[in-house]
Amino acid sequence: MDDDAIDEFHLDAIADADPYPYWYEDVDEPDSNVTLVRTVSCDLCIVGGGYAGLWTAIIAKERDPSRNVILIDAHEIGSAASGRNGGFMESSLTHGIANGQARFPDELDVLEELGLQNLNEIEAAIKRYNIDCDYERTGVIDVATTSHSESYFDELRDDYQQLRSLGQKVELLDGAAMRGEVNSPTYTGGLWRKDRAAIIDPARLVWGLKAAAESLGVTIYEDTKAISIDKDGVGVIVRTPLGAVRAGKVALATNAFKPLLKRLNHYMVPVYDYCMVTEPLTPAQLADIGWTNRQGLSDISNQFHYYRLTEDNRILWGGYDVIYYWRGKIDSELESRPETWAKLSKHFFTTFPQLEGVKFSHAWGGVIDTCSRFCVFFGGAMGGRVVYALGYTGLGVAATRFGAEVTLDLLDGKRSKATQTAFVKDKPLPFPPEPFRFAGIQATRWSLNREDATGKRNLWLRTLDRSGLGFDS
Repeated sequence: MDDDAIDEFHLDAIADADPYPYWYEDVDEPDSNVTLVRTVSCDLCIVGGGYAGLWTAIIAKERDPSRNVILIDAHEIGSAASGRNGGFMESSLTHGIANGQARFPDELDVLEELGLQNLNEIEAAIKRYNIDCDYERTGVIDVATTSHSESYFDELRDDYQQLRSLGQKVELLDGAAMRGEVNSPTYTGGLWRKDRAAIIDPARLVWGLKAAAESLGVTIYEDTKAISIDKDGVGVIVRTPLGAVRAGKVALATNAFKPLLKRLNHYMVPVYDYCMVTEPLTPAQLADIGWTNRQGLSDISNQFHYYRLTEDNRILWGGYDVIYYWRGKIDSELESRPETWAKLSKHFFTTFPQLEGVKFSHAWGGVIDTCSRFCVFFGGAMGGRVVYALGYTGLGVAATRFGAEVTLDLLDGKRSKATQTAFVKDKPLPFPPEPFRFAGIQATRWSLNREDATGKRNLWLRTLDRSGLGFDS
């Protein structure tokens, strides 16, 4: 899509947008928990109060109700990526079938099986704990548009054949069938993955998980930043500004934020993603676009858009720009990026010209963690008393529960189907130090954009492919 012709019409649509997550406009946001101000002891300390940390706490108590579990978070539960993402919950553990095939071909069937089992367990937990998070298992469609070259269609067909060979419920849609599902003049086809994805209200999910954890006896401290981690006799001590946690074992679920174990800085980078939400659509506007099956959608470009309907029939529209800031800077000011919102507004009305006049009510950004293989990786420290799971990238909403199970398996020395895989045992390739990291990421973004325009992978991307750092999304 041409980004040069952003006119006043596209800017007017975002002029009144509130610069914070739409999901936080909810009267059910829970009260804050106290800050840790003394030294406490427990069997298991979890650092990080997003999905990954909360699932770890819940599963730990489900496995052993007598286990004393403490969870600490530097801010409020769900204030980072877990409470502000797009609300897509996909079963893939490998950031999509193509990435899985490229990196874990010998284990793909096992990983897809584990991913589906994980999604089913999430659905069961939502019912078990009565979590009201607008869960809809509608599936997701990978969309081809007029801007895509023939090579991109080939990839879509390859994914279809791969998924069919694994026994999955998928439907390859031609242009007419795709426009019959969701009406856009830009659509030329799609791949509907029917039973392996859901949409949710991400904030209500994280708040519901917090309530579930506390109902099981987990102690949660907020505004309690972990500043160091060290051995402490036969256990571990996690120090905070006003106190400390002495624990037998520690699970690290800090994701994009600076890791307590310095060596992890080599394996992950924080990147910012941005999205917007429209005002509620009228019945006439909904009729113009169809979308009666309410699937999640994403296009198949390297720089892609993701979008879905909310419970009150707004369209959440995000993606495309994923920004790495110099030296991996993380700052609340970076959650606002008007130039990206302007670009996204133009792309939205190119996709849905029949919605001319619709305004955006909210626009925001947030930081996520990524690694060179685009999916979670694991490891331990301090003689196995500390285990971490990081690098979820953009499909982490469901994968965090899988990460929690594996984290606990590794901490408890439990042998499982997952812990025997290379997916769990292996590490991604590290990123280079600055300034090469920043320069390389910028060169990669430019090259991916060029591939989207030409359908050809240039020398830089081919070199990354050969080195195992192949960026494809």
